[in-house]
Parts: sequence; structure tokens; C-alpha cells
Amino acid sequence: MAAPTPLIAAGTGQSLIDRIGNTPLLRLTRIAPELAARGVELYGKAEWFNPGGSVKDRPALRIILDAEADGRLTPEKVLIDSTSGNTGIAYAMIGAARGYQVTLVMPANVSQERKAIVTALGARVIYTDPLEGSDGAIREVRRLVEEQPERYFYADQYSNPSNPRAHEETTGPEIIAQTAGRVTHLVAGLGTSGTAMGTGRALKRFRPSIQVVGVMPDDGLHGIEGLKHMPTAIVPAIYHPEELDAVMTVDTETAYATARRLASQEGLLVGPSCGAAMAAALRLAQTLVDAVVVVILPDSGMRYLSTPLFEAPESYSI
Repeated sequence: MAAPTPLIAAGTGQSLIDRIGNTPLLRLTRIAPELAARGVELYGKAEWFNPGGSVKDRPALRIILDAEADGRLTPEKVLIDSTSGNTGIAYAMIGAARGYQVTLVMPANVSQERKAIVTALGARVIYTDPLEGSDGAIREVRRLVEEQPERYFYADQYSNPSNPRAHEETTGPEIIAQTAGRVTHLVAGLGTSGTAMGTGRALKRFRPSIQVVGVMPDDGLHGIEGLKHMPTAIVPAIYHPEELDAVMTVDTETAYATARRLASQEGLLVGPSCGAAMAAALRLAQTLVDAVVVVILPDSGMRYLSTPLFEAPESYSI
């Protein structure tokens, strides 16, 4: 009996990390059909198409590769960082693929789906007080690293320049190529701020008139996982607000409602930070004429089915 023909020719297969980046740019027409009359085009950068399911695959990979290259990360060290979930999933996924131990410090109120995913990928997880949010996780990881600095590679996504560099090298150039250089506005949520900072730098270098808009919650007590209210939070060292043309705020209910609109009107099941960024983009777009607005949509709503995100508005509990 003849041997079966291989489905993939020898030497042509890709590794997992080769699939990070080059995510689709989706034209959105139903959520705000009135924009077409003014020549405004609205696009969503669908970052859940990354293998780890979020935009955070990009900086996690860059952080790990840069640390490998300069010797900060070796097989003997444990990669550790604080995370609200998506970067942690990316660390756990890439760590498993490259043979690293990963320890994550997360607020205890992150979604059940995120907890299950990082555990399945083999990461050790330490949960912190949910009332302290991402800042509590940051303080705890700093304490752990200070106690045993020789044990850990502290990835420190909030301060690591590899975070924005990943977006400067990949996300920005992709948007330029996908819009054939026509992009006029970028809207991105502010968590670590790496997406807005790095993508914005690439776009500004291409054409300085491109407007870069950051989006944050309107209050320190909010339900938008992944985003920071900068005035009341530990401000990331990589955040440089002077590089932004504007910062817009969105309340939790509006972010949730807009995420649900993206699902019901565009068929895009996305997370709350996507809803926040899209709500700001829609507000911005109503003021524009002849513009191409690109919104970063960080992750899928599949990670939030256990949260209030897709409950009826009257059942919100934040």
C-alpha cells in the first residue's frame, strides 16, 4: 500500500507565533449607516484573529523575543507579570510553545473564561483583591519580584518599551497597507497604552496629520476590563499622552451597549473594551467629513459570556 500524500509539504508549515499579526481590517457599515453620506468610512481591526485571541499576542511576543535576545529571559527563569487577562493568555500560550514557566498575577474578578484559559495553558496564577483592580496586581507582582529577583524575568508590560514597539512594527504598518494609506483617524483603548502609543507612532511617521485618539473609562470604578482610568490609576511608564491628539472617555453602560450593537448589527461578538473604543469612534465620526476611521477591536466577546456584558441592561451589576 502506497504511503499517504502529506497534506503539508516538508518545510512549509508555520509555527504558532508565525500566525501573530496580519489581522483583518473589517468595514463596518450597519452600525452607523448615516456616515456614508458624509464620506466617512469606519473600520475595525479584528485583533481576536490572533492565535491567542487578542491584540496582546503582539506585545507579549515582542517582549519575550527581545528578552531572549538580550539574555534577560532564559529557560531557568520564570516569566512573571501582572495582567487583566489577555496579555496573560498570550504569555501562557507563547510560554508553553517555547518551554517557559509562566506566573501571572491577576485581579480575582477577571472573567471566568480568562481564568480557565490561562490555567489550561499551564500558567500559575495568583489572584489579588478585585477592589484594587489592575493596580493591585501590579503592586503584588512588584513585591514578588523584589523578594526573589533572581528567580523571575519580570516582563512588566506597563513599562516595557517592547510593548509599543510591537505595534509600531506591526499594527501600524498593517493599517497603512490595509487602507492603502488612506487612514485619517485611529481610535484605541488605553490600558497599558502600548497599542495607541506604538500604532500612533507608525501612523504619524507615515503622515503626521493622522489623528490618534485614546479611549479610557470615565471613572476609576468601572467595568471595562483591560482599560485604565489614567487620572486615578498607576500610570504606565510607556504612556505619553502628549503623543495623542485627543483622549475620549466612555462610561461602562455605553461600552457594554455598543459591544452588544456590534454583535447584533455587524455580527461581531466582541469584548467591553471594543465597545468602549467603538463608542468613542462613533462619537468622533459624527463630527467628520471625508475620513477613514480605524478602531482597534482588542478581543472576542467569547471571553465575557459569564459577565454582565451580554445581559439585558436592567440586570447590570458593576
